[in-house]
Amino acid sequence: MTPDTGALLSGPSTASTPTTPATPGSGPVVRLDLRACHGHLVAVTLEVQPQDHELCLALPAWTPGSYLIRDYVRQLEGLEVLQDQEPLRTRRSGTASWSLSLPRLSPVRIRYRVLATELTVRTCHLTAEHGFLALAAVVLQVLGQRWLPHRLHLQLPAGWQSFVALPSCADGGWLASDFDQLVDTPVEAGPHACHGFDVAGVHHRWVSWGTTLAGLDPVEADPDWLRDVQRVCLACCRLMGVERPAADHYLFVLHLTDNGYGGLEHDLSTVLQYGRRRLAKPDGRRKLLKLVAHEYLHQWNVRRLRPAELTPYDYDRPVVVPSLWFAEGVTSYVDQLLPHAAGVTTQADVLGDLGADLSRYRLTPGRRLQSLRQSSEEAWVKLYKADAYAVDSQISYYLKGAVLALVLDLHLRRHGSGLPAVLRTLWRSHGAWGRGYGETDLLDAFASPAPDLATLLPAWLEGLEDPPLDAYLADVGLRLTAEPAEDPWAGWQLEPTSQGLTAQRVLRDSPAEQAGLMVGDELIALAGQRLRSAEEVSSVLAARDSTSPLPLLAARDGRLISSTLTPEPPRTRGWRLEVDPAAPAEADERRRQWLALEVA
Repeated sequence: MTPDTGALLSGPSTASTPTTPATPGSGPVVRLDLRACHGHLVAVTLEVQPQDHELCLALPAWTPGSYLIRDYVRQLEGLEVLQDQEPLRTRRSGTASWSLSLPRLSPVRIRYRVLATELTVRTCHLTAEHGFLALAAVVLQVLGQRWLPHRLHLQLPAGWQSFVALPSCADGGWLASDFDQLVDTPVEAGPHACHGFDVAGVHHRWVSWGTTLAGLDPVEADPDWLRDVQRVCLACCRLMGVERPAADHYLFVLHLTDNGYGGLEHDLSTVLQYGRRRLAKPDGRRKLLKLVAHEYLHQWNVRRLRPAELTPYDYDRPVVVPSLWFAEGVTSYVDQLLPHAAGVTTQADVLGDLGADLSRYRLTPGRRLQSLRQSSEEAWVKLYKADAYAVDSQISYYLKGAVLALVLDLHLRRHGSGLPAVLRTLWRSHGAWGRGYGETDLLDAFASPAPDLATLLPAWLEGLEDPPLDAYLADVGLRLTAEPAEDPWAGWQLEPTSQGLTAQRVLRDSPAEQAGLMVGDELIALAGQRLRSAEEVSSVLAARDSTSPLPLLAARDGRLISSTLTPEPPRTRGWRLEVDPAAPAEADERRRQWLALEVA
């Protein structure tokens, strides 16, 4: 592999070239050295022209778009500050902040290292194969210089190239307009191939990493891949009622992992994580296109059309955002339709995916305990910290927000409008101007074409009852058909593990809970039969009267637990979304317009 002392590919070497002093009034210069890739350490040098004798530094605690305090400071080590080659003493002013007194106003050099061993779209990962940096986890903010330009330089191992969605400078680095733009810019580096294509005259780049398994790079394995991505991007533009993307240039970074899934949006780029196993499945390509649609649409909804609570960002603490249901839920709903509107998936694909989400929603008991507004407001402490019991007490604002977006879209269509029209209105009134919106702005935008939403929408956001989904689906000639389960209901989810057959989920008020089971318990025997697989459990349940108590033997923390399980009659195991053959003919045209994201 590439040695740690490889050649410099971009930016002057701070090890061998004297640093040009920053000029008074200029912003910080950030130099990142990725050559210690075998040690997974990023060496950071921050050159600052101080404006005051008191210098304050702080590392962000989270990354916008991912609402969880991540304490990136855990990976920071070896902080030192030099002025005129003399070390200065720093004072810790907070868990992720420092301050120091400066004897002079001459340039200051700040040095430290960041351990990069966590591969997600919001953290840092540096190996001999590639480097990925979420810069909110890397770059210290200099108090008082947030809105000054920041310059970025990289030092890379030999054979690597960098992929950065910032304007380049003549000296080989990049220029961010301010700290916010810098930390909104992910850095990918490695010996990767880069593929270019245009969307309405705007240049786009696609870079993949993790494609070591032959045939699993979507670009190289599929000659139509970039064409279909381009079509999805154009469909996003049509949805927002604009001729071209919001960004002047755009970068897609795809990390193919074993079985991951996720993405994080940025103004000029997105980072996607997708499982190689997922991609190899028959529906893998389609679902990756949905992820592309979701993150690409975020350059409008979330990044530029942004909640007022996130304008500007507070990098130090969580901020309650009651409208996350709109930011993420609406995007999650529309990402189902965008590939179809782009002409790259079928109606059957859309109905299958929507049906799976609606089924998952109806099978989540937490929707009866947490409202959609509460789900949005509690994102920082619940959604991103969900455990095996969370399904009983909470509902994702992505999922329930998408269900509400579907209802709102179909309700607006009863009034001759549609969700695309509302998105375009909000873009023109707020997003295009960088104005943060509040709940009242959303309510006004929805109620303008459909006045009854002034009452209905707050009730749906604050209440625990489901909107009349079946009636709205009937408008477009669809119905949800229940799929009954065959086995008596125990209210558990069992998975084989190295310990045996283990309870991965125990639903609240279920027979399994009444029997005293907890998540993590090993199920050993039921009705006197030794169990080693979920199929054997089904066999035992199916062979007996569902109301008969069954002796149960489990293990917890090295102890045996004897109890009795009394299963209940079989319940619905899911729902299937399908065309209603009895629907009137005009419903077909309404369904066509809806699936195409057309507004009459």
